[in-house]
Amino acid sequence: MTDYFEVHERDGAARLGELRLADPVRTPARADPFVEDAGSLWATDRSVPDGGEDALTVLPHRGFPAGTRREVREAFRVDHPDVEFPSAAVVSAAEPVDAGADAYVISEAPALVGHARAFVEAMVRVKRSLPADTAVLLSGVATPLNVATLAYAGVDLVDGTLARVKGSQGKYLTTDGEHFLEDLAELPCACPACAGPREEFTREDCEEHNLNALDAELRRVRHRIHRGRLRDYIEGQARHDQWLTATFRRLDDEWGFLEQRTPVIRDAEITAASAETLDRVEIRRFADRVTSRYRSRFDAPLVLVPCSATKPYSDSQSHRQFHDAIQWRGHIASMTSPIGVVPQELETTYPAQHYDAVVTGDWSSEEIEFVAEVLRRYLERNDYPRVIAHVPEDGYREICERVADAVDVPFEYTCGDHPTTDESLAALEAALEGEPAYSKREREHNTVRALADYQFGPAGSGGPAGGASTDAGLFGDDLHTTGRYPKLQAWSGPAGDAGTQLATMVPQYGVLSLTLAGARRWVDSDVPTKRVEIDGFVPQGSVLAPGVVDADDAIRVGDEVVVEGPAAFAVGRAEMHGAEMADSTRGIAVTVRHTEER
Repeated sequence: MTDYFEVHERDGAARLGELRLADPVRTPARADPFVEDAGSLWATDRSVPDGGEDALTVLPHRGFPAGTRREVREAFRVDHPDVEFPSAAVVSAAEPVDAGADAYVISEAPALVGHARAFVEAMVRVKRSLPADTAVLLSGVATPLNVATLAYAGVDLVDGTLARVKGSQGKYLTTDGEHFLEDLAELPCACPACAGPREEFTREDCEEHNLNALDAELRRVRHRIHRGRLRDYIEGQARHDQWLTATFRRLDDEWGFLEQRTPVIRDAEITAASAETLDRVEIRRFADRVTSRYRSRFDAPLVLVPCSATKPYSDSQSHRQFHDAIQWRGHIASMTSPIGVVPQELETTYPAQHYDAVVTGDWSSEEIEFVAEVLRRYLERNDYPRVIAHVPEDGYREICERVADAVDVPFEYTCGDHPTTDESLAALEAALEGEPAYSKREREHNTVRALADYQFGPAGSGGPAGGASTDAGLFGDDLHTTGRYPKLQAWSGPAGDAGTQLATMVPQYGVLSLTLAGARRWVDSDVPTKRVEIDGFVPQGSVLAPGVVDADDAIRVGDEVVVEGPAAFAVGRAEMHGAEMADSTRGIAVTVRHTEER
């Protein structure tokens, strides 16, 4: 059981945690000031130290170099004692074993850092094998240049060993590399070690500077994790070194590992500034759900329009002009990089209103290929009589023409020089002449159903065109809505006081927040329910991990979940992914919204 380490915030595999020593430490952190090593058993027998709450004690250990055969590791395996103080165990990345410690030191770290595939495979293995609420420590590898990538991969603790060694060699470290002191006419840092004249700067000063630079970068990393923006920083930082670039790309290939740890909703804005943005979990997840869960319920042509800088799109001046021309006679979907295709009902759903792209007017081949594939899959899933492409030439038109050749849906083009010129808008209006307009009631109902499909699965909405029978989902034929978009409320039964409220739309994230009645509908439906099983207590405000008996593996941070136990039925939002809930002994598992005592 972990007593001294707790994870507070998550940003993919990166975590903000607290090592609960006498003086608590926020992680990721440099561990030198508080680590005490009981020593290696290779040289001599070691007794278990007394330890104490003022330090993280590394228990007596045997480290193995990379490539050590399993039978050798097994022959010299150390049985770690159960101690009552903050402890760390040394384990092999080849076969990490839970030793009941608060932290784990990876013995092969120096051989792994520098080899992208080996490092990523080792970190994925370590994170999947060891308890989620324990810290991972890599010794002898951290520099100001690589520590952000180490944290992004899930490392919680590092030391200053390599930074000191580099300083003693006359190598001056920065966040973009290392420099020989003799090549520096001026010191680029303003830390205390660099405050004196350049000619008086010694190698001892260089060691101090390197540690200062490492500590400063760790502070930056912690801030980025707190803001949910570490990935944005990594996309730029990884360009400074080939190993970092390769590691970053290898991590993106570990879809299952990153997807499990990436929240489904959050406040952080995505900065779409590089080709790697297309590989982000949030982007791929949205595209996958739009093309596998969402289904249009409008009996109308599809109108493709370009995105806007303003989010949500319908608040922009250009989209207001599109709406004036369309007059609810066509179903609007926005085309955008890096998101793909955004139906109007999902324009507030994370990350559709939470990104900012670099606008140059030019589309890369990767962007064209990605958006074209999303549009093709979208059209194959939805039955539109025709497509009106009101998009400009650059990029957009090429995507539409490529997809038009691959699907059995006629395309019409209504955009001239620019989508918002009088001529273009007149052509758009003329293309929809004679089409019936759908009602406000239909728009609101379809929005609620679309959110349910996206959030809970293709049968989540129930009702007509829900992909299931009318009683299979959360919303049947008796659905009615109140409130004003984007703060709609979903009800069942007769309109007015006699109805039962099932859910409320959360405009901040574009998702549905269920009531207890909605949660019961979910449990009773054919839609897979994300359940958290708890002990016999009534949660008040939150469910802590020690109270979780079991949890659905499909749960992600930010998911709507049902909480059930002998004494209570509740609904809330997940603060950990499902496997972590079941595995952890500390931390908040679920923030509870509504509770009913049984």
